[in-house]
Amino acid sequence: MTAPALFEPARLGPLTLRNRIIKAATFEGMTKGAVAGDGLIEFHRRHAAGGVAMTTVAYCAVAPEGRTERHQIWMRPDALPGLRRLTDAVHAEGAAASAQIGHAGPVADGRSNGRPALGPSPMFTPQALGRVRQASEADIARVTRAHADAALLAIEAGFDAVEIHLGHNYFASSFLSPKVNKRKDAYGGSLAGRARVALGTARAVRDAVGDRIAILAKLNMDDGVPGGLWLDESLQVARRLEADGSVDALELTAGSSLLNPMYLFRGDAPLREFGAAMRNPVVRFGVQAVGKHFIRSYPYEEAYLLESARQFRAALDLPLVLLGGISQRETAERALAEGFPFVAMARALLREPDLVDRMRQDPGTRSLCVHCNKCMPTIYSGTRCVLADDSGLGSAAPRAR
Repeated sequence: MTAPALFEPARLGPLTLRNRIIKAATFEGMTKGAVAGDGLIEFHRRHAAGGVAMTTVAYCAVAPEGRTERHQIWMRPDALPGLRRLTDAVHAEGAAASAQIGHAGPVADGRSNGRPALGPSPMFTPQALGRVRQASEADIARVTRAHADAALLAIEAGFDAVEIHLGHNYFASSFLSPKVNKRKDAYGGSLAGRARVALGTARAVRDAVGDRIAILAKLNMDDGVPGGLWLDESLQVARRLEADGSVDALELTAGSSLLNPMYLFRGDAPLREFGAAMRNPVVRFGVQAVGKHFIRSYPYEEAYLLESARQFRAALDLPLVLLGGISQRETAERALAEGFPFVAMARALLREPDLVDRMRQDPGTRSLCVHCNKCMPTIYSGTRCVLADDSGLGSAAPRAR
């Protein structure tokens, strides 16, 4: 069977994309006042002009307490004008726009938001230097409805797709994790209980929007920590999402923003830069003193999540988006040859927004990204941010989204 061509149009649910390369969600720290301003609009316009099929706007929290810091966008009518300007700018360049919607759960910075962080079980988190409140059944129902409402607002803002955040130990992902979720009720214990939030959220979004836009979900394959979600259970969740028909594609990710953030990124862990960028002196000292125990470094290699993702490709018919270490054209084409219809790129595009167009014109084009990850701390220092993944790197410690 011949692999699909990287630069030919492709269907994603009801959407036709101009090629198979998606700009992955990254939080740039450009949302002062929790709205999309000129800087964020220009950021995504440049990626659209640079040739991606679709650019993903992050982070769009579904509730005010679901942010990793108070300046992140949360989906409400006041955010619509800026988001509409953003989608208009992206469409003018011939690309599609996706909104990453989610609730940060225990990864949220309760001190910054002025509201307690929510999780499946009570716990202390260094991100907020405080405790996470256990979500009640009413909280779970409210957050689930908020995802559906956010998806409807995304349609009103002109988005072509939404990406539901089910990874990195954010709200839904924290319920999936047996390490974080210690509940004894219907939302804990067995995988069936721990998966209720993730599956219910995806179904609520599908019921709200139907086939008007494409629906993706960003799902952890594993948390990267002992006792966390692992491949065998994650694959069962993926099968249930496929059987339910609630999503059009899965973007496969890994890592815990609570417990092991660099497991997703790979490459250098720039501890000195992280420490220097922290405005809170307590957090700055913490990063300098014990950061090496939390911000671990993992070797970088191209397509570093491919081996795990192959297990999902073999078991599912659902379209899958391969993420992680896609920085060269031959890597993307290898992914397509193995049955992944789309790839997602982040750091390489942050280094060179026009990389996709140059790859299309010259197959020998090489990415200039060296995976030093020094782009990540810039959101703390107020300089122009280059990366923080869909991660929600907030005001305390790096978090992979």
